[in-house]
Amino acid sequence: MTPADISRLAAELEGVAERSRDSLLEWRYRGRLVARQLDHSHIVIRASFDFRDFLLHSFPDTFSVPRRFAKHMMVVADLENGNPEIIEDAVIGAWELQSGK
Repeated sequence: MTPADISRLAAELEGVAERSRDSLLEWRYRGRLVARQLDHSHIVIRASFDFRDFLLHSFPDTFSVPRRFAKHMMVVADLENGNPEIIEDAVIGAWELQSGK
């Protein structure tokens, strides 16, 4: 999976806009973060603490929470080595969280 794949997915989510900041992509719903690119192979995805815990325990090879995100409702996805279907589900979950859908 690549950031371009996330861009294609985000384009299908109603109200999500993509923008570039410092050569990295981010996807927002009405200004609210859905996901943003950390580097060429990682994105941070908005997630409730309960959903984040589920992702970490169920898919430890795909998701992590670096110390700097520990107090935030965010989880980091490994695009190169992670499960693409679960990453897509997490991005859709972030959109649902932010949009109230």
